[in-house]
Amino acid sequence: MVGSGDKGGSGSGGALSVADVQALLKDPSAENRAVTAAKVAGQLSAASFSATELPMAQEILRVMARDAERRVREALAREARSAKDLPHDVAILLAKDVESVAMPVLEFSDVLREEDLIEIASAADEMKQTAIARRGNVSEALAETLIDKGNQTVVETLVRNEGASISESGFEKAIERFGEDENIQDGLVHRQKLPVGISERLVSIVSDRLREHLVKHHDLPANTATDLLLEARENATLSLVSNGAPSQKVEDLVAELHRNGRLTESIVLRAACLGDMDFAQAAMAELASVPLINAQKLFDDSGALGLKALFDRTGLPKRSYPVLRKALDVMRDTDYDGLENDRERFSLKVLERLLTAFETDDFGLSDDDVEYLMKRLSALTSKTAETREHLH
Repeated sequence: MVGSGDKGGSGSGGALSVADVQALLKDPSAENRAVTAAKVAGQLSAASFSATELPMAQEILRVMARDAERRVREALAREARSAKDLPHDVAILLAKDVESVAMPVLEFSDVLREEDLIEIASAADEMKQTAIARRGNVSEALAETLIDKGNQTVVETLVRNEGASISESGFEKAIERFGEDENIQDGLVHRQKLPVGISERLVSIVSDRLREHLVKHHDLPANTATDLLLEARENATLSLVSNGAPSQKVEDLVAELHRNGRLTESIVLRAACLGDMDFAQAAMAELASVPLINAQKLFDDSGALGLKALFDRTGLPKRSYPVLRKALDVMRDTDYDGLENDRERFSLKVLERLLTAFETDDFGLSDDDVEYLMKRLSALTSKTAETREHLH
């Protein structure tokens, strides 16, 4: 452990020399103690000690880990962070020390056990939690503790760490706690692997840029990916005009969608079933190439001919007409002011009537058409599943 060939004084690198020991005996200052701690810890990390020297070196570290001077403990932790022969009790002592001492050991030491890390992660110390979240290997149990106890910074660090094993329930908790945080969304989306259920959930809350990455880089089934992208995009589009937007704004938006090939059957159905009749009217006027005022008059026609004549000019699939007709009938029968709860109540009522009509085959639609329409309609509200169970 102590070499006799080095007469070069007490530099911070290399093996502990006779000159180092003499300097420490002559001047046991904090600076010299820190140099000694670093050298002994460095030799421990390099596995430079013989079987007889190792216990003595470990005992020196035990003493230095309790040194009153923080700089001594910092030097020890910095140099011993990767030492496999660091005594477990010393690793624990350093890990529970102040942040500047603890962080290198928390991030790099393999001597610390999972239960040690979970205990420390359970305390509300952001810096220590963040150091743990950066470890090369983070178990699912430890990751879940960090997600439960950590703040946004900790969880972002964790989800960006590919060495962290995160269970599906862990991902779900992260989204529940911090799903609105764009940095955490970005970290989740750019992980190499995500459970399909988590990918599907993220699609509905992230930006277009992140959504496209999800679809391209994760194992979303092609149909599911397309449907999720369309649903999220259509919801975002309709939200632009759902709060009493001027008719010209609605017309401009519809015209832009049409130019870009996004004025689809799905978005027209979605608008009608959510009570966004201004959008539905403007969309059908655009598709039918008729003035908006004419389309509005045909919508207002209480008979069966007006809407059907307009619909036939739009080029929309015939299967869509019964849905539009039923949505318009419900609109006329419902006290609807466009508030959020009314939108949900309205769409549920449309869905309920359509389910009844589909079951009695009132529309004469094919099974494929019914399946398509039910798939589109089932995504309109979070209470759809509950409603369907009630009806059946």
